[in-house]
Amino acid sequence: MKNLITRLRRNTTTRSREGSPAKRHHSSAFLFSSLLPLLGALVGSASAQDLTPKAPAQTQAIVITGATVHPVSGPEIADGVVFFDAGRIKGVYTREQWGEVVRTASFASPFKVVDAKGKHVYPGLISPYSQLGLTEIGALRQTNDSSETGDITPESIAADAVNPDSTLLPVTRSNGILLAATFPGGGTIPGQVSVIRMDGWTTRDMSVKDSAGLVLRWPGMRTFNAWWMDRPEGDQQRENNAALTRIKDIFQTAKAYDAARKADAGSSIDLRWEAMRPVFGGTAEKDEGAPAAETMPLFVFANDLDQINAAVSFCTEHNLRCIIVGGRDADRCAELLKQNSIPVILSNGTFQMPRRADAPYNEPYTLPKRLHDAGVLFSIAGGDDTPHERNLPYVVAMAVAHGLPHDAGIRAVTLDAAMILGIARDYGSLEQGKSATLIVTDGSPLEVTTHVTQAFIDGREIDLSNKQIKLYEKYRERYRQTGDLR
Repeated sequence: MKNLITRLRRNTTTRSREGSPAKRHHSSAFLFSSLLPLLGALVGSASAQDLTPKAPAQTQAIVITGATVHPVSGPEIADGVVFFDAGRIKGVYTREQWGEVVRTASFASPFKVVDAKGKHVYPGLISPYSQLGLTEIGALRQTNDSSETGDITPESIAADAVNPDSTLLPVTRSNGILLAATFPGGGTIPGQVSVIRMDGWTTRDMSVKDSAGLVLRWPGMRTFNAWWMDRPEGDQQRENNAALTRIKDIFQTAKAYDAARKADAGSSIDLRWEAMRPVFGGTAEKDEGAPAAETMPLFVFANDLDQINAAVSFCTEHNLRCIIVGGRDADRCAELLKQNSIPVILSNGTFQMPRRADAPYNEPYTLPKRLHDAGVLFSIAGGDDTPHERNLPYVVAMAVAHGLPHDAGIRAVTLDAAMILGIARDYGSLEQGKSATLIVTDGSPLEVTTHVTQAFIDGREIDLSNKQIKLYEKYRERYRQTGDLR
């Protein structure tokens, strides 16, 4: 960077010797005023780059012993054992069962034993809604890559824009969050949700699932007559109706395109509508004998009761898989959601104010419990800016403090999140055959005082250091040198 600035100064000085003094001054000032934003962006990007080496592939089998194991899909195992190799869990045992395995089985190579006596083993936590890897510093436009230009961009895939060197990734994973769904932002259909790992050299290394679903932002269904609203109710209603009509037209066009492509595979391709074909039940291009393609779900952003009802009705009418994102009033239509097997991602978290003046103060805190009691599948997101994604466990803890069972809170950010995102075959619980993506802690992940002492993603042991930890160690050393550290 210093060499770049030096060359720019040298070039500017050389050019300024040509022409009049006034012209020289204008040219120099114009060049620097034009380049300063670029240089600022480059410096900002360099200072925000994660310098932590990525974890190598697992090369030795690992056995974690002595810990209380929380499989999530089953009861906890006191003094349990987790055995994994080549990135996969080979078994979860009691101490007695593991002793029998050691006596009767033959191992191809020696394994590493991790003594975790007094600790706990959980599946890696999953953030069901975030913009990790897409956003770094909210106030710096150059570090935000979450939105495409245009209102309808279903062909955009969030994973393609993820920054593997974001400093927010190590901060997030150090608190036990090892996987995350990252959502594109922007227009009515801004693109496709991706599920990523919190470690990897490239976007390909990080991607668990490029296309977990298509985002649809449902428009408002009601008008407002409040002090802050400066548009007449008639104008508001016309805008709402126009937005609904636009959504219907989009899906009719996409459905007609899908039918045309199935009838004639050689017809011309439109990338937008081609990207929407999986929401109608997959594409026509499948190898003979291969299983049918999975129908891509719609992640529908809807908060109000009438929004959710309208979105569910639309998806039911068009035979579309629906996942509600937001869900502030989801408990008010819980029976409808349950009947149609529609899960909810509470993307607003729990740390928010009640929407209505007559609502109890703890309405957002108790929403997860109300959904749990109603039998609705749900997951909880952090609900804050991307740099605070590390606080996800404490957002869940607030719901637990207000009645949600602790085990249900853990499920909401492990197995239930994996089920909603379509990755439960490999993630979300500690079971034989699943990915060895897990954390070792000295307590419940929902407790602020708990530390994550080890983490593994697909069997790879992850470096849990981050910028904040390094700053803490740096200034702790200062006080040690001055003798002020006790």
